[in-house]
Amino acid sequence: MSEKSDGFKVVSDNRQARYLYEILETYEAGIELKGTEVKSIREGRSNIRDGYALIRNGEAFLINVHVSPHPTTSQYFNHDPRRTRKLLLHKQEIRKLIGKVEQQGLTLVPLKMYLKNGKAKISIGLAKGKKLHDKRQDLKQRQDKRDMQRAMKRD
Repeated sequence: MSEKSDGFKVVSDNRQARYLYEILETYEAGIELKGTEVKSIREGRSNIRDGYALIRNGEAFLINVHVSPHPTTSQYFNHDPRRTRKLLLHKQEIRKLIGKVEQQGLTLVPLKMYLKNGKAKISIGLAKGKKLHDKRQDLKQRQDKRDMQRAMKRD
């Protein structure tokens, strides 16, 4: 959880998504939340690792993202932790995503949840699943880069 002075605070990061998927494009979307969800997100009590986004009836939805119930709020006012939340995107962005998801077989994965000027936002990525050999190749490249950095440091 990093905080900067320009009103940008990362609340939850999905680092596993970049390992499992090749991210082709990213989009910033608002999230339709209830009051107790906003309180929990501000405290950093969210997990986007198992989440994904779907487009139904011309609207985008965030599914299987866990936002913990707020501890000081009564049980009556609290929300379901894994409820489906609506994503706030422009119509033209949704139309563009519909074409790519349905025709090309791509997936929408949440990459990062953050607070921007007091509003909860999520960065979703248009992604293509990696094969096992792609994952191995990425790990090898990362290791080679580390080795080169170490060799440069020694000299």
